[in-house]
Amino acid sequence: ERMVWFCSSAGLVSTNVTTFSQSACLGRALRTGGSACGKLAGTGGAGRPAAAPGGGAAEGAGAAQGHLGDYLVSREQRAPEELPPLDRALLPAPRAHRIATAKEKLKALGPANTDSQVHAKRQELYKTLRSLNINCSQIGDTRPISFCEFSPNSQMLATASWSGLCKLWSVPDCQPIRTLRGHNCNVGAITFHPRSTFIQSENSLNLASCSTDGLVNLWNLKSEEPISSLKGMCPHRVSRVAFHPSGRFLACCVFDNSWRLVDLEREMEVLHQEGHSKAVYDISFQCDGSLAATGGMDAFGRIWDLRTGRCIMFLEGHLKSVLSLSFSPNGYVLATGSEDNTIKVWDLRQRKCEYTIPAHTNLVSRVIFEKISGEYLVTTSYDNSVKIWSNPEWTPVHSLSGHDGKIMGADISPSGKYLATSSFDRTFKLWTPE
Repeated sequence: ERMVWFCSSAGLVSTNVTTFSQSACLGRALRTGGSACGKLAGTGGAGRPAAAPGGGAAEGAGAAQGHLGDYLVSREQRAPEELPPLDRALLPAPRAHRIATAKEKLKALGPANTDSQVHAKRQELYKTLRSLNINCSQIGDTRPISFCEFSPNSQMLATASWSGLCKLWSVPDCQPIRTLRGHNCNVGAITFHPRSTFIQSENSLNLASCSTDGLVNLWNLKSEEPISSLKGMCPHRVSRVAFHPSGRFLACCVFDNSWRLVDLEREMEVLHQEGHSKAVYDISFQCDGSLAATGGMDAFGRIWDLRTGRCIMFLEGHLKSVLSLSFSPNGYVLATGSEDNTIKVWDLRQRKCEYTIPAHTNLVSRVIFEKISGEYLVTTSYDNSVKIWSNPEWTPVHSLSGHDGKIMGADISPSGKYLATSSFDRTFKLWTPE
């Protein structure tokens, strides 16, 4: 037997503890009560004797001893403590109820895109595409028109020609706006700055073009002369140029088996990538600008991580040159067109070719996804045809005919209202729904 002292509201209180189990119970009482004074000197609870009224220190001590004895009784003798009533609102609702609540919230936000509604919208889109007709046809130059591209606001069309001239046209009436003079040989491509016609000043850099002599010219929208030229690729042919989505960098596909990324603010190369065994013909940037895809005359495509400068995926499957590439707006689907007359659709998540489309009877000159949601793919060929394919079924939606020569270029307006094609027959055509 030994004496144990503890604190209570009545002061120091002593009690006799005779066994180890009683001592352990006392320790638990003092720990679980948070304050021994509050537990042992408070008013009595269920099964606990209350302190005698009007008591002094001795009475407080007796009350404390009574409470202590209450803690030292066995579990079977102790009266059960009363628990507060269970608030079922705090419990998680059944799964079915949670799903029903989520559906109600979605309905409150707007009509749900159910499978049937998505299918109906898609069929309506395909019906519109089947009604595409020539809205305007222009003889754009004295030589074949190799490339065409819409401005970001869809109100201008730029064309490039083998005569060395680039021209700007109004949309949708196809009237000439300006002729850009700065190349002396075949122009392979012309492209708009991502912010051109929106927040970019007309006196700033708005366009870039490239030619077979290796010259890359930079243009604004006010002058017929280039504001600057990049000559680092000469004398090798530059087949394509493309602005990085940030607008600060310009990619150039060069026939020395490399492609370059040029910092336009400093006018210097920041990347010089060699990986293809033959000339690099086309390049496409992922929408967020972290990846680039290149296609080469070696029949292979490559995916590059621009953050590290490394090739992270090898696209093998085409039998001849890869002449065109296009990223879907979702960022992980890529289409490639080849001289072997086929189109391949690649899933970058699965790292494999998802589908091969036997699209044309001659080489595929251009592939391009619809720019808003990627719901269809447009392809052009040297078989004089333009074809539209559904996504993700990759079935033919419509075939357009009207050019008398090989179709060399095409573009879909960012608004989705227009389709432009350019041809070896020296014309470009603007297609709109009826």
